[in-house]
Amino acid sequence: MSTTQNHILNSITQNKMYQTTIPGGSHWSTIIRKGTQLRLKDIEGGANVGMLFFNPYQLTEKYNAPDTLKCQHTFKLTKGHCLYSEMGRIFCSIIHDSFGWHETMCGTSHPEHITKKWGPRDYQNHQNQWKQNGFDGFLVELAKYDLYKQDLCSNVNWFSEVSADAKGNLTLSRISQANEEVVLRFEMDTLVVLHTCPHPLSEEIEYPNKPVSIMLTQAEIMTEDDECLNHCDENRRGFENNALYHFGL
Repeated sequence: MSTTQNHILNSITQNKMYQTTIPGGSHWSTIIRKGTQLRLKDIEGGANVGMLFFNPYQLTEKYNAPDTLKCQHTFKLTKGHCLYSEMGRIFCSIIHDSFGWHETMCGTSHPEHITKKWGPRDYQNHQNQWKQNGFDGFLVELAKYDLYKQDLCSNVNWFSEVSADAKGNLTLSRISQANEEVVLRFEMDTLVVLHTCPHPLSEEIEYPNKPVSIMLTQAEIMTEDDECLNHCDENRRGFENNALYHFGL
């Protein structure tokens, strides 16, 4: 093992911390354990992080965007909110948010979005200069867990704010600035699949090839005055569902 590898291993073991940077137009996945927190940082500003959530032991249990919004009486996601599964359990809670608005309505970008806005690009002809889309980025990661396009569900788009006009048309109304952060505390073991491809409503002139920093650390134990727990009665019931689920493990 090299000196660099030893340094990385010692850092992870001693500090219980893992950190990496995901380039723009890329994808990544891992199983994040209960009691871990994930810090996402938009390094340069203008990033979008599309993210999916699954129960790694029962992959048919996925993130449920309608229930997440409905039970917390919100159109956006921000600090104090929880992200729910189809079983009424809580995958994770948002315990810090400098941006203040993340959307979960617009889905992910597809090849036709990218071609229409930034022209055709593919890896065979353009190598590292190609322009990835969120749909294909998700599929590459899902295949690692024997999941396919029929297993896709709603995703969150971190660092992207959308607004609706009087006719219900949605626009990407605000993107994050450099060093904006959001921190997720995981309430159950969760398969997290993400990409750093553009938001499907992006109108940037150039393909927004924006990197994102990821840091995994140990979360503090939730207390009775926790903001996410006390945000609404539904969240308390969600944590009760988690308690019952973990009792059976």
